[in-house]
Amino acid sequence: MLQTTINALLSADADAVCGAEWGKASPDRTAQRNGYRHRDLDTRVGTIDVAVPKLRKGTYFPDWLLERRKRAETALITVVADCYLAGVSTRRMDKLVKTLGIDSLSKSQVSRMAADLDEHVAQFRHRRLDDAGPLTFVAADALTMKVREGGRVINAVVLIATGVNADGRREVLGMRVATSETGPAWNQFFADLVARGLAGVRLVTSDAHQGLVEAIAANLPGTSWQRCRTHYAANLMAVTPKNLWPAVKAMLHSVYGQPDAKAVQAQFDRLLDYEDKLPDVFAHLDATRADILAFTAFPEGLWAQIWSNNPNERLNREIRRRTDSVGIFPNRDAIVRLVGAVLAEQSDEWAEGRRYLGLDILARSRMNAVTDTNTGIDTGPEEVSVSLLELSA
Repeated sequence: MLQTTINALLSADADAVCGAEWGKASPDRTAQRNGYRHRDLDTRVGTIDVAVPKLRKGTYFPDWLLERRKRAETALITVVADCYLAGVSTRRMDKLVKTLGIDSLSKSQVSRMAADLDEHVAQFRHRRLDDAGPLTFVAADALTMKVREGGRVINAVVLIATGVNADGRREVLGMRVATSETGPAWNQFFADLVARGLAGVRLVTSDAHQGLVEAIAANLPGTSWQRCRTHYAANLMAVTPKNLWPAVKAMLHSVYGQPDAKAVQAQFDRLLDYEDKLPDVFAHLDATRADILAFTAFPEGLWAQIWSNNPNERLNREIRRRTDSVGIFPNRDAIVRLVGAVLAEQSDEWAEGRRYLGLDILARSRMNAVTDTNTGIDTGPEEVSVSLLELSA
């Protein structure tokens, strides 16, 4: 079906170049068809036979199909071929290679493909971030990959940061492959982002990994930190009696369901009423109050986008969909190549898609909040007399 559809599109495209349909006389005709030349095209469903129309005068070649292929698709083929040629393939890998239609690739072909991809990925990873700023909201996460080093298979982590730029669109800010998720690794990662122009950050959303939180404080002073509500629920469940978790979970969710910041704080106070019955739960909630309610300092219309890392889960699933085909990477360069290509591709899609946040609410979220000493709630920008709650109503 894919082969038939592609060949039909190529034929229609060639007719447009000729100025008339194949086999029909027309005064608008500028060229005539002259058979086909066949090219193999490797896809996820296997190798298909592409029939490229030939012309008697001039040339026709579908650059949109045979040259401008997606970077991630080419990266997947290159990495799998790398694994195959490096001798790390299994029976499953051998089957995958044949399915991708790359059994005839030579080492030189793989090297040329890799060099071209590495150049694109390097430009994407090291690009300046000044033009995108201010990057008001940032989210950070890490994914684990298996890689072969020193004759054995070890775990490596891919550190990823995404952000919302001045145009209200999401974009991938950077990625880095590290041996493990440690404080120094996160610190180097954020230091690189800042060196490349990351600025204007008001809130970073992530899990509570200590090294990550310390790196945020060290490299982005004055920035608020939002503890991911999804990760926090899992942490809270660990200190809650199993039979009482449904009730505690429902109460916790009710906090996030309130219409404004004042109501959120009031509902959280009700949750703390369990101090006598559940002292461990009370202590856990009380110690993390500021971290899990940091989102209340911003307009209500964007809370769902900033109080957890859930918006990044779609990106993580796309990365996993590609990397699961490989299984074990032959080296760290292969991880950078494939994951970097997927991230560059996704960032391009976000740039062309709809805005993640409206410009109006994004502008209001950048106003400097001041704290009401009576309630302890952020009441709004210092330079205006109304609160963020009134602005976002």
